Amino acid sequence: MASQAGVGRKTCPSQRRIPPHVRNPLNETAKTRISGCRYSGGYPRVPGHEVVGKIDALGQGVSGWKIGQRVGVGFLGGHCGQCQSCRRGDFVNCTNQPVSGAHFDGGYAEVMMAFPNGLVAIPEGLSSVEAAPLLCAGITTFNALRRSGAIPGELVAILGIGGLGHLGVQFASHMGFKVVAIARGDEKEQLAKKLGAHHYIDSNIGDPAAALKALGGAKVILATASDSKAMSAIMGGLATRGRMIVVGAGAEAIQVSPFQLLFSSVGIEGALTGTPIDNEDTLGFSLLKGIKPMIETFPLEKAEEGYRKMMSNKARFRIVLTMETSA
Repeated sequence: MASQAGVGRKTCPSQRRIPPHVRNPLNETAKTRISGCRYSGGYPRVPGHEVVGKIDALGQGVSGWKIGQRVGVGFLGGHCGQCQSCRRGDFVNCTNQPVSGAHFDGGYAEVMMAFPNGLVAIPEGLSSVEAAPLLCAGITTFNALRRSGAIPGELVAILGIGGLGHLGVQFASHMGFKVVAIARGDEKEQLAKKLGAHHYIDSNIGDPAAALKALGGAKVILATASDSKAMSAIMGGLATRGRMIVVGAGAEAIQVSPFQLLFSSVGIEGALTGTPIDNEDTLGFSLLKGIKPMIETFPLEKAEEGYRKMMSNKARFRIVLTMETSA
């Protein structure tokens, strides 16, 4: 679920050695309040990692941000700047990267603390309820596609039309790819084509890999569904030197024949969200092209109801928790 927040600073003695933070009063969030200065990794923990709000306080030494500025916090809370990955500029794979809502209190609250280097500036013209889901689901699909190596006009398949996939179809279409949406059943075909898909494959009918091959084979398959069996089944639909990019986390192993890899030079790789500046690129592209997440909103007081709907897989497609001050 997504939420909206603000950013500010609480001071407590145990934080003296902690890097400067900003504090966010949450606009859209869950009912739980942030109750203290808990940055040691202890529990209980306030969850939430798609958060938007306004800065209401800045920690000592924080620069580049201002009180009242609308900002967001995504899945990755801010890189350390000191590990091998950071020293090589690979901030996404920082080995000390705090995860919002896991290593520190997240956005299901009225106020949260955030690391300055984890903040994302929210552009004017994009509402907070629309921006929040783009900070994780949006950047994950946007970054994976723009760095996939596919060029406009090539065939790109989106496996799964859900919280990630419905955004993936929109991004792929607006990037100029020939888009194939793949899902179970025919009930999502009309939606997929409305979002920008040129073709739809019902994986319940026949062999989806063969259907994809009949269209010429995919340069890229963006696997958004958390279903390893579906990923295994679609590998044969890749074109020569094609790539399947995994962004959906399935519990089981993906099964692939070495002969597929050897004789078609295909491959599998993963993509993990992106940096705060990547997130700003995502928001900017979304605003430019009119790309929006499909959301359902719940007020803070009904956070548990929204959470249950999300966990029962009935959300279409992102649940956003809102505050009265949401914009």
